[in-house]
Amino acid sequence: MNINTMKWMRPLWRLAMALLVVGLPILVSSCGEDDDTAANEYENWKERNETYWNNLYKTAQANADGRWKILRTWSKDASDKLTNMDYVIAHVEELGSGTTSPLYTDTVRIHYVGRLMPSASYPQGYQFDKSYTGDYDFSTMKPSEGRVSGFVDGFTTALLNMHAGDLWKVYIPYSLGYGSTERTGIPTYSTLIFDLKLVAFYRPGATIPEWKAKGYSFFEE
Repeated sequence: MNINTMKWMRPLWRLAMALLVVGLPILVSSCGEDDDTAANEYENWKERNETYWNNLYKTAQANADGRWKILRTWSKDASDKLTNMDYVIAHVEELGSGTTSPLYTDTVRIHYVGRLMPSASYPQGYQFDKSYTGDYDFSTMKPSEGRVSGFVDGFTTALLNMHAGDLWKVYIPYSLGYGSTERTGIPTYSTLIFDLKLVAFYRPGATIPEWKAKGYSFFEE
């Protein structure tokens, strides 16, 4: 490269360096703000979830509207040394027409939406999963299907106490959810909150009708 070419390029280098220096603080500041937001969202997450659960448990105990349920996890007996983290809390939103509950070995058809506890960025709770696509319309949504025994303890406990057609808001402490294991969209030590509708259930070996065939009744053929 000759001297004349180098002289011609010097102003361009100066301009490039000036832009870099001016832009650098903006980029660093932006990244820092994003990191702070993410960190603050889940800061002291375990302690906050425990406080949230303790307050919720007191609300359920008071049962002001008569629709709260406190359900001991299926995996422990009454004779075990229990804390309030060994229970699932449910608020009954709608009562179904069913009169019996699924067994541990049954298969269920359900609708659900799963959220974390409310936080600064998500006042209604961050939605980490749902069982349907499209509009929230029971007449068109296709239920999700699974074994009662195939879910986390808290979810299984709720199903074992529901009747076909019931719609509950189910609260699961982290001890009966994923505990110290992080899942996609679910930080460690997270309370899990589900809007859960039990559409139908059936016994092993049953002849299964199409999902719409019997509406929201249970079937045990």
